[in-house]
Amino acid sequence: MRNKNHRGPDLQVETELLSRGFKYITGIDEVGRGALAGPVVAAAVVIPENNMLPVYDEIRDSKEMNAVERETAFEVIIKWAVDIGVGIVSPQIIDEINILGATRRAMRQAISNLSLEPDYLLIDGWPLPRSPISQQGVIKGDKRCFSIACASIIAKVVRDRIMIDFDKIFPHYGFAVHKGYGTKKHLQCLNQNGPIEIHRFSFAPVRDLARLI
Repeated sequence: MRNKNHRGPDLQVETELLSRGFKYITGIDEVGRGALAGPVVAAAVVIPENNMLPVYDEIRDSKEMNAVERETAFEVIIKWAVDIGVGIVSPQIIDEINILGATRRAMRQAISNLSLEPDYLLIDGWPLPRSPISQQGVIKGDKRCFSIACASIIAKVVRDRIMIDFDKIFPHYGFAVHKGYGTKKHLQCLNQNGPIEIHRFSFAPVRDLARLI
């Protein structure tokens, strides 16, 4: 049972939607929007209709959790959720259509990769343009809505695993540590080794270095 002193995401919005007759309520979030390398990843998590009290009180915005906590929560969510979809958009597509377009594409992919048809979307931030599905954008949704927080954890764990795999292929960039974000270490590696194919060449630090090559 949820601790009454818990200040993390709750099911208030989801419970209200269920009371209005919506059945497949789906939280959606993305990870990797601000990184300099790697894909942007989105996840869609459909919550159970008749099991509204999650087992773990520790579920919260993935940015507030460490790697072990996220991995543990990931396994809980996989078992608890009715359905999960993931969308992955490559750095090349990000460069082609810009990060906003790529983020929306990843979210749409996540929705289309669900095995069922959701009837209401709760999206972190702003709603998707021209969506045929009823939806609501929730500012800071990963901190407020349990379903969106679950989606943020799924997306974060999936993306982190991708970047750890990239680290094995490109061992001189430290992707397993910084996951492609613009840390001091990453920028040092970029300056020493130059950008590679998984970097986002439309992002300023990478673009500026590419011009010097």
